[in-house]
Amino acid sequence: MNLLDQLRLLHPGPRDVIEVLIVAFLLYRVLLLIQGTRALQILLGIVVLVLTYAIAWVVKLPMITYMLNFIFAYGAFALLIVFQPELRAALAHLGQSRLRHFFQRMEENEVADEIGDAIERLSRSGIGAIIVVEREMGLNDYVESGSPMQAKVSADLLATIFTPYSPLHDGAVIVRDDMIIGAGCILPLSQSLVVDRSLGTRHRAALGLSEETDAFVIVVSEETATISVATAGRLVRDLSPAQIRDLLSGKTGRTITVHPIAEIPV
Repeated sequence: MNLLDQLRLLHPGPRDVIEVLIVAFLLYRVLLLIQGTRALQILLGIVVLVLTYAIAWVVKLPMITYMLNFIFAYGAFALLIVFQPELRAALAHLGQSRLRHFFQRMEENEVADEIGDAIERLSRSGIGAIIVVEREMGLNDYVESGSPMQAKVSADLLATIFTPYSPLHDGAVIVRDDMIIGAGCILPLSQSLVVDRSLGTRHRAALGLSEETDAFVIVVSEETATISVATAGRLVRDLSPAQIRDLLSGKTGRTITVHPIAEIPV
C-alpha cells in the first residue's frame, strides 16, 4: 500500500479537527512563553540539529546519525537541568486561569494607580523614566541586562529608582503583574527611521522593545516632562497620568488617538 492509498484511508472527523486546533493553540502558547528568552535560541538550535539528522539519514552518513542519536538521547536530560527556571515559570504561567485574572482585577487597578502616581510625580519633577509592563511575551533576557529584583510595585519605590544619580536611574524598570522584577535594564534601540529628531534615547529604546515584544512601555521625557507610551512599534505622546491609569487597567472610557512617528526604511 503506497502513501496515496494510506491517505485515502484517513477520514478526519470533528474530533480530529478539534484535536489539531488544541495542539496548534498549545504550540502557540509555548512560543509566546519562550519569546524573548534564551530558550528560543536553543529551540532554533534543536531545529538545525533535526534538519541535519534528516539530511544525514537521507544521504546515508552513519557516523553523523550515530552522533546525533547520542546527542538526542542524553540532551533531553541536560535541557531539563539547564531550563529548570524557565520550566517552573512556564508551569506557573499556565496555572494563571482567566478566572484568576478576573479576581485580580482589583489588584491590577492598584498597580495602575501606583504606576500612574509615579509617572505623575516624575513628570512634575522633570525626571526622565522608562517603565516596561510585561504582557504575554517573557522579558527575562532584558531583566538579566540590569539588576534583577523582586519588589511590589509602589509609586514611592518607582520614584526612588529614577531619582537622578541613583545607581539604577539610567535604565528601564520592568514590571510583571504586581512586582518589579528588574531595574537599570538595557533595552534595544529602534532600528526604524525615526522622523522626529527630538526623540531621545529613552523613546528610541521604548520603540525598539515594542517592535520586538508586546510589552507596554511608558516613557517620561527628561527634557519636556511629557509622558509617552510605546506599543506595537508605535509611540503615543503627550498623555496624562489619568490616561496611563486607564490604559493599564484596561478601561476604554477615554479615547486615545495613536499617531505613528516611526517609519521603517525601504
